[in-house]
Amino acid sequence: MDSNGYKVVKAPASGEIVEKKSRFIANVIPVADTGEAEAEIARISKQYWDARHNCYAFVIGEKSEITRCSDNGEPSGTAGKPILEVITGAGLTNVLIVVTRYFGGVLLGTGGLVRAYTQAAQEGIANAEIALMQKALPLALGLGYDMINNVQYYLRQEEIFVENEAYGESVDIKVIVPSDRVEKVMDDLTQKTNGQIRITKGDEGYYPLKSNWI
Repeated sequence: MDSNGYKVVKAPASGEIVEKKSRFIANVIPVADTGEAEAEIARISKQYWDARHNCYAFVIGEKSEITRCSDNGEPSGTAGKPILEVITGAGLTNVLIVVTRYFGGVLLGTGGLVRAYTQAAQEGIANAEIALMQKALPLALGLGYDMINNVQYYLRQEEIFVENEAYGESVDIKVIVPSDRVEKVMDDLTQKTNGQIRITKGDEGYYPLKSNWI
């Protein structure tokens, strides 16, 4: 895991492989806590009720504090653990991967199962949009229309993530700035607008910055 943040998936994704006529369908789902992960496992198990196995692993927490996996009837260590190793190998957290297997009539053996569940999980992650959650602060900027071009140019040059813009009597821009750059950005904006910009700090936390989508 990156010392400056952690990686997550933005939205659900899926992938599928076929190995000796068995179908392996990987569902990759962002989850915030154990309860959410368990609810998603139950939902997918119900969706694929006719499958032979619904094996899973999940990792939760900014420091990957919580990990869990299940072979769901496959030989011990051939499904859940390989899926978990794919998650940790990718440096992801707050994510659940459920790999559903439809048996194709040909036994794969323990080595074959490990490879198949690993490849299915990797395929799911390959199709997911991933972001680095970085310690940052939101800044609310209030400025006049006469300053907008100058401020927008600066934000583009500094690759600062603009979350939204609103145009009314004045221009209101919300940006997300890495914590270690906040003071410099505030000073720069104040200087470029001759002190005419209003800047309000939000709460520091972990945010997905647009430049960090992987």
